[in-house]
Amino acid sequence: MALFVLVKKTNIICDGNRSAASFLGGAFPVEAALPELKKRLGHGVGAILVAPPGAGKTTVVPLALLEEAWMVGKKIILLEPRRLAARAAAYRMSDMLGEPVGNTVGYRVRMDSKVGPRTRVEAVTEGILTRRIQNDPELEDVGLVVFDEFHERSIHADTGLALCLDVRSALRPDLRILVMSATLDTESLQGPLNDIPVVAAEGKIHPVDTVYASKDLGFPVASGVAEAVSTSLRETSGDILVFLPGAGEIRQVQQRLAEKKPGNNVGVVPLYGLLPKRAQDEAIRPSPEGARKVVLATSIAETSLTIEGVRAVVDSGFSRVPRFDVGSGMTRLETIRVTRDSADQRRGRAGRTGPGVCYRLYTEQTLRGSPLRRRPEILNADLAPLALELAHWGASDPRELSWVDPPPEAAYAEARKLLFQLGAVDENGRITPHGKEMCRAGLHPRLSHMVLEAKAMGEGELACRLAAFLERRDFILQGAGPRDSDIRTRMEILEAVLNDRPSAGVGVSFDHAACRAMRKEIAHFKRQFAIRSEPVDIARTGVLLAMAYPDRIGMKRPGSDRRYLLSNGRGACFPDIEPLCAEELIVAPHLDGAETETSIFLAAPLSIRDLERHFPHRFERTRSVRFDDATRGVSALERVRFGALTVDEKKIPNPGQQEVARALLEGIRRNGIRTLPWDKKLENWMARVAFLGRVFGQEETSSAPAWPDMSDEALLDSLEDWLLPFIAGVGRLDRIKPPDLKAALENMLTWKQKKDLERLAPSHFTVPSGSRIPVDYKSGEQPVLAVRLQEMFGLAQHPTVADGKSKLLLHLLSPAHRPVQITGDLAGFWKKTYHDVKKDLKGRYPKHPWPEDPANAEPTSRRKKTG
Repeated sequence: MALFVLVKKTNIICDGNRSAASFLGGAFPVEAALPELKKRLGHGVGAILVAPPGAGKTTVVPLALLEEAWMVGKKIILLEPRRLAARAAAYRMSDMLGEPVGNTVGYRVRMDSKVGPRTRVEAVTEGILTRRIQNDPELEDVGLVVFDEFHERSIHADTGLALCLDVRSALRPDLRILVMSATLDTESLQGPLNDIPVVAAEGKIHPVDTVYASKDLGFPVASGVAEAVSTSLRETSGDILVFLPGAGEIRQVQQRLAEKKPGNNVGVVPLYGLLPKRAQDEAIRPSPEGARKVVLATSIAETSLTIEGVRAVVDSGFSRVPRFDVGSGMTRLETIRVTRDSADQRRGRAGRTGPGVCYRLYTEQTLRGSPLRRRPEILNADLAPLALELAHWGASDPRELSWVDPPPEAAYAEARKLLFQLGAVDENGRITPHGKEMCRAGLHPRLSHMVLEAKAMGEGELACRLAAFLERRDFILQGAGPRDSDIRTRMEILEAVLNDRPSAGVGVSFDHAACRAMRKEIAHFKRQFAIRSEPVDIARTGVLLAMAYPDRIGMKRPGSDRRYLLSNGRGACFPDIEPLCAEELIVAPHLDGAETETSIFLAAPLSIRDLERHFPHRFERTRSVRFDDATRGVSALERVRFGALTVDEKKIPNPGQQEVARALLEGIRRNGIRTLPWDKKLENWMARVAFLGRVFGQEETSSAPAWPDMSDEALLDSLEDWLLPFIAGVGRLDRIKPPDLKAALENMLTWKQKKDLERLAPSHFTVPSGSRIPVDYKSGEQPVLAVRLQEMFGLAQHPTVADGKSKLLLHLLSPAHRPVQITGDLAGFWKKTYHDVKKDLKGRYPKHPWPEDPANAEPTSRRKKTG
């Protein structure tokens, strides 16, 4: 077998499928743990049950606890991670009791329930438990809440647990909580569950051979998975369960297997969460005698349910999880390598009823390098639904509740911001009446807000259809024509299906099963929101979507054929040129959430007129007088904005002089003080002032004002004080000239300081030869006088400035103006060093005087006279 290498045979699987007659007769491994579990729950208010797959915990434990003394007159709520698992658990328990579903055991899932007046065990999923707690905070008729397969760490399970703990703490101290799983990090649970006891159950073992691939399967996966299924069909008996990332890969593998023609007795069926109930039931139903079945499933099949007859598993090694990006406010589906606990769960499906084989399409080394456990959904998910639930519960701050993992603060803040935009909460995070209506609907807050707003406009029917479509997102168009991201196309086809007439979509195929399922969901939403059937105007699609996604309204970027700026400030782009690219304004509910520029997968057009009519409160008129770095001048504009979008812009004809001047200062402050047009003369003037500040101090005294600080930092900090009065009406940097700056800076000095500046720190110094030599105050702490040595003859004392408080640092030059000596002691130079310099230079400059006594010699700026 070229694709696989047989690595090992390991025993991990429990025998857990028995008939109802064997219930509590030793047939279920978990029965051994029941006495300890009953004892713990009888004397306390909670327990954690760890039992391997197939041990019977999902179906045996609830039934075994029904007759406990503390359960008299009470119900058990069993929370399952998926609808399929909840229904399967209810049917399995009812079968064990020999009753129809809805008697002792029932279920409640979204848009489907089977319960009756005698029901004492309710298997529920998704937000059903949360809704029940919101409607009945005391859970008056509930004795035990069971969180099954808690290791999956869905956000619903985490939220339900936090609310149950709050109920038990404040209202129902007798409420029991049981957390169950096959693979669970029990240490992380014991904190929020107050160190409740852990009960472990063993299982009966079936061997499972593990076959690893010689190299990791890469994308696309369809070809490699189809080949592995063909291998499994040849080498094993029984049914095959295949794990794939998502519905798209399932359809691709279906097509590949159909091309391979696996045989008349082999059926290929999909299994994923958004399939209609009938299709899901077909996937888990046992195969007829003499037939085999290949079940192509997502991670939905990892836990909580048994697919009868499966003896082989093909694991692609991938799963698809939602990741919420706080920066963009968008959720994207990310395909990741399977974690080790998920890989074990998948492998375990091959040995539920007997020995099996697991084909892993990745190497053993890859598995060893994978994370041990999946990351809790609450750390990755869009928290808007959670924030709305907590606001309705009265806990605007999630820290008021006990969490296994608390919601991330940044993501929660983003969720609160969205809810405020939708009018669901007020500025303090308290729920509004509109928010309460949204919460009751059980939809994502975006969609419930859209339906409620559309209902008031008489367009509730279209809103319900959009909500059903956006909830599912598995209604995919395929065809040979150009890409079509226009949601209106889907609505047109859905309209045709709902009215049982041929689709107008010529040359495209679509998921008829998804359309039929949406028919049921639309009817459910209409009942929820009390919406009557009404005519549908598909042209209004963009307006309704804008109500749900005000942050994803996009305006085309100038000069681009498919790039848009969204109202939340992010960039977005259609992957290919398509008809929607001609629209100037769109709303895009389905984006990939990429960090740089997100891809637009679904969108609809709308107009500025639509925004002005339905969202007048979101428009903001701003007046902007600001510095433009590109033109190095001030631009004065009046803008009308919708979020980050500028929908209108015009120049302000006569902005105020002070506004312009202050904008210019902001530009200077942003770009730095060196942006101004300094010249050497002005810089030396500033250095002279700075020098006097160093000598005499920059602190004001009773006898003298302080010399101003001329450092770049100080000037930048005080622009309004010294520069602003001199640039009124100046709108461009190039209109400021050095004399203007000089006048502004001089204004910082008093009249006396201006006089003292010329006396104490003169710009030039007159040397003995009569030449006026410029003094350099910029080069260092001490002012520098660079002068030819011969011009200093006759000067015995070292020259000073600042009333003798500072010596000039002399840079004595040769006749060729090359440095000869640097000295701060001219008298010492004449006595000690001059004669050495004379020896060195006299031969090179014989026409220049070199007297024996320079301190008393005649200075000169010329060569000596010749006879």
